[in-house]
Parts: sequence; structure tokens; C-alpha cells
Amino acid sequence: MIIGIDLGGTKVSVGAVSDGVVTGVVRREVPSQEAADVVLEEIAGAVTELFDSSVVGIGCGVPSVVDVERGIVFDVENIPSWKEMHLKAALEERFEVPASINNDANAFAVGEHVFGAGREFEDMVGMTLGTGMGTGVIVNGRLYSGSNCGVGEIGMMAHKGLTLEEHCSGPFFERECGAAGEEVYRSARAGDPDAIAAFDRFGAELSEAVMIALYAYDPQAVIFGGSISSAFDLFEAGLRRGLGRFAYQRVIERLVMTPSTLENSAVLGAAALYVDAAK
Repeated sequence: MIIGIDLGGTKVSVGAVSDGVVTGVVRREVPSQEAADVVLEEIAGAVTELFDSSVVGIGCGVPSVVDVERGIVFDVENIPSWKEMHLKAALEERFEVPASINNDANAFAVGEHVFGAGREFEDMVGMTLGTGMGTGVIVNGRLYSGSNCGVGEIGMMAHKGLTLEEHCSGPFFERECGAAGEEVYRSARAGDPDAIAAFDRFGAELSEAVMIALYAYDPQAVIFGGSISSAFDLFEAGLRRGLGRFAYQRVIERLVMTPSTLENSAVLGAAALYVDAAK
């Protein structure tokens, strides 16, 4: 069994994963404004509820910059006391099994590769689309994090006076429609033509990010996750239209693009970090 930890800024989800199946989940509020050790103890307590002698390792995805080799997380989103938390060492000392730490976008990508829609691909990209945009990259069947855990941060690239992230995630709908993405989504599902058109424009913007990923990493597949991925059928046409400008259309013909269908994808992704590290 593997323990997967999905750490958010306000909540933590811990799951027990056996043979690719989540057999139990514990969810807790994170005392995000408390001291570093108090936050750590809350997370460790959730792990303890599921931990037993069958556990071989722990994986943890965090919304922050990570020193992957040493398992140190820096400036964790919404947890001010975690400026520099030696999370790998703390978990390994507490539970006496190996722990693997990485950022949440990388965890999503490797989760899809190990357990989800990316299982048949040696080279793939996972893109999370929600309040922000994150990208993880699988090369030759392994997660590629880079020297500073910075591979895939294409959302930070400048685009139309903003960044790609601001055009390819929730802020797009707030700026274009004056409403949250969830509200625009409900309107589109109800048949509102303006909302449907907004998702089509979103797809065209997203094509810019996908093209950068294609030029940089040449993946066989792009798997979308995050809340906006549930609207894939609404933005796919705009996305494919935008990809018509890609220089090598033979690549587009062969490219697989699909939304994630995994349940508990964040927990599975965290567990997959251990699987990847153990290869």
C-alpha cells in the first residue's frame, strides 16, 4: 500500500492506495495560520489514521516550489509558516518509509501516467486548469521535474500583456464574462450562447499553451485536469481550431487530447510520485 497526500492551502486529503485503487480517504482542515509544526502534526495525524504495516511508501503533492531531491517545500500557498519545510525528512522520520515530494501539477501528470489516461504513453503532458494553470511533463516514462522543479511552468510565460495562466484558467472567465468559471459553465450547459462562445474562445487561448508544450516536449498526449477540464467538450472545438496554426500538422493528427476521468486524482497523483521515484 502507498499513502498519497494531497496538500492544499486550507485542506489535506490523505488516501491509501493499493493496486491503483483508493481504499480509504481521510480529509482534514489545515490549520494554515498556525506554526509550522502544528500544520505538520495535523497532516501526520491524518496519515496515521490510514497507516499500517503494509505501507511501503508515501507520496505528497504540494502547491509550492520543491527541492525534489531533498524533499524540501518552500513558500507553500496559504501556509505562511511553511517558508522552508523539510517535509520528506519529517515524514520519513515519523513513519519510517520512503517519502517522495513534488508540486501538485507534477503529481497530477504522473498520476495520469501511472493510473489514468496516460498509462499507454511514454511521453505525455498533464495540464491542470482551475483557479490557475499547472503543467507536469512525463519523458520516457518518468516524471521530468528539472533542476529546480520548474519544468512545465509555461503558465508563467507572457501572453497578450498578461501571462498564459491568466488566459488559460479561471481568470479568463472573470475577465471576459465578469463571472466565475463555474457560473459560466452552468450557463453554457443551460444553452446560453454567450457562455458557449466564451468556452470556445477559452479553447483558442488554451491552444497557445498546448502549442508551447508541443514545441518544447513533443508529447504523445495531453491530459487535462482541474475543474475546467469537465468542460472539455465545450472548449475542444476552439482548442483544435487554434492548433490549426501549429507548424507540424502531422503531430496534431497523432496527438491524443482528453480530460482526466480519475476519481480521487490528486490522491492517486501523490501516490504515483512514490511509484515514479521507486522506478
